[in-house]
Amino acid sequence: MQRSIFRHTRAARAGALAALLSAQLAALAAEPAAELLAAAARLEHGEGVPRDLPQALALYCRAARLGDAQAQYALGWMLANGRGAPRDDGAASQLFALAAAQGHPQAQAMLHMTNTAPGTPLPACLLPDTPLVAMPPEPRVLYTHAASKQIGALVEVLAPQFDVDPRLAMAIIAIESGFNARAVSPKNAQGLMQLIPETAERFRVKDAFDPEQNIRGGLAYLRWLLAYFRGDVQLVAAAYNAGEKAVDQYKGVPPYAETQEYVKRLARLYKHAVHPYPAGSAASGALRKP
Repeated sequence: MQRSIFRHTRAARAGALAALLSAQLAALAAEPAAELLAAAARLEHGEGVPRDLPQALALYCRAARLGDAQAQYALGWMLANGRGAPRDDGAASQLFALAAAQGHPQAQAMLHMTNTAPGTPLPACLLPDTPLVAMPPEPRVLYTHAASKQIGALVEVLAPQFDVDPRLAMAIIAIESGFNARAVSPKNAQGLMQLIPETAERFRVKDAFDPEQNIRGGLAYLRWLLAYFRGDVQLVAAAYNAGEKAVDQYKGVPPYAETQEYVKRLARLYKHAVHPYPAGSAASGALRKP
């Protein structure tokens, strides 16, 4: 009964938020939301243009004001992860609620993973004539030696192409290989992100010791895991270490000392419990929590 009331309250809140925006959306209806969304995505991921997260936020905001569900979700994703602006879980939840009210599936899933305190205002950027002020993002873990800096630069370019937070990828690399591109484990996991041959083949990595190929393969696997476990970072970490089948079998982090320590180490390096996950990457939701 409590869950039913909770869902009903969330749905009612999402409808109310959508209603609050209806007047300003009508006034802005002539602006091409699809063009704004496409331009924002290019700037967010550096596709053909220099990457510019604050400008991407501003364009997503304009499209979100027009009622574009994908823009509302994308803006929420960036605010939930402190990309181009300070992390704001409340504003992100409001944006997910707006997109969810329009049937956006990833926003609906993210809405159940975020919380908004009663009375939380709408994100400032959705209010008339209120710009989204870009501020420094949440501080990152500093990897200081030369190898990590070079790898970090590569991750910054590649991770957005897979909708993966670069900080998560860097944390995985730090734990898996210590930034050693030639690392090999006793189980024959190879390279920076320690891909076993089966995983390398699964994600079309021909040379696991090539840094770019290895990172692309690891990011593709992370993207798949994020979709499969609906953005639950703890389960993604456990699956990266022990495999998704083990996580499914135990319906959570497996009782392996190595895996449990791995999850703790990742949590120390990467502070987010939830990561927005991309559409179409995996048959998400296979694991059902009690």
